[in-house]
Amino acid sequence: MSELHDAITRAAQIRLMIFDVDGILTDGSLHFGPDGEMLKTFNVLDGQGIKLLQQAGVATAIISARQSPIVARRAADLGISHVRQGIHDKQTAFLQLLAELAIPAAQCGFIGDDVIDLPVLTRVGFAASVPNGHAEVRQRVHYVTHAVGGQGAAREICDFILRAQDKYQAALDTFLA
Repeated sequence: MSELHDAITRAAQIRLMIFDVDGILTDGSLHFGPDGEMLKTFNVLDGQGIKLLQQAGVATAIISARQSPIVARRAADLGISHVRQGIHDKQTAFLQLLAELAIPAAQCGFIGDDVIDLPVLTRVGFAASVPNGHAEVRQRVHYVTHAVGGQGAAREICDFILRAQDKYQAALDTFLA
């Protein structure tokens, strides 16, 4: 079985997709304002992809090591109700999320970019990263996006899952009717 075919087969099983933030939903840059506030830039294409995934029945979540009110705001805007921030032990947060939602790890996906993400990436059914992610991470995932973090990588993963589940055209049809 080819690597791409394996990734498609795995993505077809996903009921919960979990996103890291820095380096995935953002480009990984941290900008600080004059009063010390942190600024992040999010991509609207990524947001639309997450909404389409939710509308197709796939739950979404965020697990991030950094704590940020900006992330909470973006998650609320996108309807992501499962948000775990300030979590350096991502595996524990992941296992708690699985128990809370009663979803097996094999039906979960995660996209991350650095070694802190490996405890989750190595346990999910569908693991993804970005081309500018750490080499140790890229070697261990099922799929590496073409787009970089903060510039459409999350949208690419959402579209990939929708296509694997034969739900992509139905998602588009809502805009073409």
